[in-house]
Amino acid sequence: MSGRELPAGPWDVVVVGGGITGAGILLEAARRGLRALLVEQRDFAWGTSSRSSKLVHGGLRYLKEGQFALTRESVHEREHLLRQAAGLVEPQSFAFGDYAGRKPGKRAFLVGLAIYDRMARQRARHYFERDAFLALAPNVATDGLQGGMVYTDAKTDDARLVLRVLQEARRHGGMAINYMAVESLLCEGGQGGEVCGVTLRDGLSGAQHEARARLVISATGAWADQLRSSDGAGAAASPRLRPLRGSHLILPAWRLPLAQAISLMHPADGRPVFAYPWEGVTLVGTTDVDHNDDLSREAAITRAECDYLMAALQAQFPQLNLSDDDIIATYAGVRPVIDSGKADPSKETRDHALWLERGLLTVTGGKLTTFRVIALDALKLAATRLPELQGRLAPQPVFSVTAPLRYTPDLPPGQAQRLQGRYGASAQALVDAAHDGELANIPGTETIWAQLRWAARHEDVCKLEDLLLRRTRIGIQLRGGGVDILPRIRAICQPELGWDDARWDTEQDAYLTLWSTHYNLPKR
Repeated sequence: MSGRELPAGPWDVVVVGGGITGAGILLEAARRGLRALLVEQRDFAWGTSSRSSKLVHGGLRYLKEGQFALTRESVHEREHLLRQAAGLVEPQSFAFGDYAGRKPGKRAFLVGLAIYDRMARQRARHYFERDAFLALAPNVATDGLQGGMVYTDAKTDDARLVLRVLQEARRHGGMAINYMAVESLLCEGGQGGEVCGVTLRDGLSGAQHEARARLVISATGAWADQLRSSDGAGAAASPRLRPLRGSHLILPAWRLPLAQAISLMHPADGRPVFAYPWEGVTLVGTTDVDHNDDLSREAAITRAECDYLMAALQAQFPQLNLSDDDIIATYAGVRPVIDSGKADPSKETRDHALWLERGLLTVTGGKLTTFRVIALDALKLAATRLPELQGRLAPQPVFSVTAPLRYTPDLPPGQAQRLQGRYGASAQALVDAAHDGELANIPGTETIWAQLRWAARHEDVCKLEDLLLRRTRIGIQLRGGGVDILPRIRAICQPELGWDDARWDTEQDAYLTLWSTHYNLPKR
């Protein structure tokens, strides 16, 4: 959407929340002819959907919990996205060392992988003897190593996946606006009545709006309980979520070089931890702890979580002598997990849940991988109020087929497919808009300079953090959040954004302050 105008209603559906769940719902609603609006109080993918572990996986560990249906569903969606979004969703092999006395043992792990393969309708060799495994996963600890298992899942750039889904939704007529916060629910007959829309406040201008709709769908993730109780109606106010924080470390690829992802069990508590190559760096995660902080504040890793993840790395890669000095950046996200009262946060189900209360449909929980399934489940429930949806909810491919990029000799190897996956039908225009030298990779990343220009020109960038933390991921790929290349970023993007010098300086100061407090290594 260009500008900050809000077209007149009424809408068929107003979706609240600009993460992957909300984006998926907007797409599935718009492609079925509904007049659909999505609003996001911060930036698109600002919350959990830019702070995930960036894995599109089937949930191998959920088999241990007996969650076969969730795993099967996830595996099917992973395979669909690998076919549909090559260059954005990519295969990633995982290696898991078979150490004497370590659980799960070889037999149990291979049984799980056999089930995993069957769900994906594929077969692969999984076990490698010690020397062959060390060739696949050099630098791992060798004491007690007997061999290892290797299996394949997938990875993505989670924020770019959200933006690609929103791009597709807009192509079908959906509308999405960032920095547009819901202040309250509109109810027929006053507080406690049937929900008939939302009141909105523009986070940039302060302007007030109303958006009336036949149905309001809350896809606000960990924030869902807040919206459910926003009209003060007691029937909708009982909390149902358990916000859990997952924190991650980013290290240089040269310091922790990995061809395979390494999956391990933490030496302190046996929880799964992983390290894998991602976008030119090495990503390490994740923690799983109760998040008791104010959800209106941005999540950040704690010192204890950082030490926990470093302990896992030091145990798995002892010869590398990794330390805090090797950490480029950190990030943390809050997962919307349904609270079932289990003592161990990691035992809570990752399945999604839906509640229809007085015209407010809440969709929460679930996994990045299954966003299409979640969206269709939401519309199946919505069909009780929007009867025109009935009989029209068969799954469809997420993305439209687009023409391949023309051969461009200046593009680095692999970039054509990468850009095609991230930008779809806009990929060629992005390449064509590049100035001299802008098709080269930004050093230390797999991002090209032209992506910055395109984002500033076309992708609803309202703050510098939008550009560097979500439209691109430079803020977590380079030391200091990319401070050393900010002059060139300014030269490219300031004219495209139309910001004067004072505005740029203000945005830069705000971004660097945010990075220092929420993406930097926490002090001891």
